[in-house]
Amino acid sequence: MKFNPDDIKKAASEDFDAAWNKGTEYISESKLNDQYPHMTIKFGKPHPVYDTISKLRDAYLRMGFEEMMNPLIVDEREVHKQFSHEALAVLDRCFYLAGLPRPNVGISDERIAEIKEILGGVDDEAIETIRKVLHAYKKGDVEGDDLVPEIAASINVSDSLVVEMIDQVFPEFKELIPQATKKTLRSHMTSGWFISLSSIIERANPPFNFFSIDRCFRREQDEDAARLMTYYSASCVIMDENVTIDHGKAVAQGLLSQFGFEKFMFRPDDKRSKYYVPDTQIEVFAYHPNLVGSKTKYSDGWIEIATFGIYSPIALSQYNIPYPVMNLGLGVERLAMILHDATDIRSLTYPQITQYSEWKMTDNELAKNVKVANVPETAEGMDIVKAIVDICKEHGSTPSPCEFPAWEGEIDGKKVKVSVIEPEEETKLCGPAVFNEVVAYENDILGVPDNKKWKKVLENHSARTGITFLDAFACQAVKDIESAVANGESEVETRVRIVKVPSEINIRLEPLAQRFITSNKKKIDIRGPVFTTVRATIE
Repeated sequence: MKFNPDDIKKAASEDFDAAWNKGTEYISESKLNDQYPHMTIKFGKPHPVYDTISKLRDAYLRMGFEEMMNPLIVDEREVHKQFSHEALAVLDRCFYLAGLPRPNVGISDERIAEIKEILGGVDDEAIETIRKVLHAYKKGDVEGDDLVPEIAASINVSDSLVVEMIDQVFPEFKELIPQATKKTLRSHMTSGWFISLSSIIERANPPFNFFSIDRCFRREQDEDAARLMTYYSASCVIMDENVTIDHGKAVAQGLLSQFGFEKFMFRPDDKRSKYYVPDTQIEVFAYHPNLVGSKTKYSDGWIEIATFGIYSPIALSQYNIPYPVMNLGLGVERLAMILHDATDIRSLTYPQITQYSEWKMTDNELAKNVKVANVPETAEGMDIVKAIVDICKEHGSTPSPCEFPAWEGEIDGKKVKVSVIEPEEETKLCGPAVFNEVVAYENDILGVPDNKKWKKVLENHSARTGITFLDAFACQAVKDIESAVANGESEVETRVRIVKVPSEINIRLEPLAQRFITSNKKKIDIRGPVFTTVRATIE
């Protein structure tokens, strides 16, 4: 069930253990007919990046490549071996890994008193057990994520109390400063290929055709519409005594033609990376008809989509690899942007994060967020709603004053008579807006009549709520009747005049739709003259 995060945070700060144990109160229990296997889960939709990865995997496999997972964490010495004089430039773009040191924690008499107070008066034997577990943690015999359960199990107290004890008694844990290691997160798939290939040739002979699609990390100065600090690389290698740049061209065309690319150009890359043989580093430009006329710099249809080259014997020799290797790589996100017609890599990758993407709702989604605020709770109540609507449809244009019986029967053992009336003179039983329907149109919420003027608005049936002003008003009137019956009242009257806001006609918007409309400067226009009254007598 829904809860208030502010209340939870306050409760946790006052008594973490009690707040944690109360978590069960916020978990709903399924009704008998809603339990598994009666419960079903709807089919979802794939993320565009992972969808592209799946298609790339299939494409590589169809071309006869074998999939491989390369090391993600790479020691900086490997980068020096692979990139030689360029290593410092590469490492400048790498994320170095750091870890928290293991503190040497002492337990003074003052701390013992605090521990006993928090844990509920544990004895000296338990204190000694805590001391031993902390020492084992310092030596590395107990892992960080096992520290709390290890102490809790050893002295038979709840782990939430142990968490509170560590938080309040041992500030050393809060004051720890990460210490950098010489290990990095892979910035190029190349870093993993050298390590993998050097091991493979100890057990098998080429030719080899391998591919790997996995994350790389680059410490960019900033993220923008074209680059992120973490991205997916779709990389492959061919190791063969007779490998040439023609292998790269053939792989590029064979792979990319499966994604709708039709024409290809191969140009020498100006970067001339030292881990490639001179003049073998090639940029792949490909033509895709979906790009023609797009709002991107590739509106002519051509895009730089991949790069390939043949690894330098100098770099390969550092790993005792005696065979030439062709390597081709492309950024998955760039391909996904083409396939999904995206212009910003951030919104493509993280559409759920508000700062990266525009919030979009379809009119159909908005229509689903329009509800009748108060509805009858009884079967008789729903019958009365239908009766009121039928009377208004039949006699809505009758000159007033007038009165029409709508329903007679029993609710909770009491006799109820319901009429639709208009006591004022020189008007009609119902005002002209009574049959207006609430619809979503171009992200506005409108109440409109069914006539030629609003034909375009009403033609999208998926954006029509099916709720008319009369429907909503009738529900409110019947809800008032049910309440009057429950409260022992003898008469109740519900009247609506000129509607200016949704609440005046018993219509509400879910908060989600309200926020969307407000943030996008759209409008809610549910208003008009309804002018009708429902009266009920109760005996």
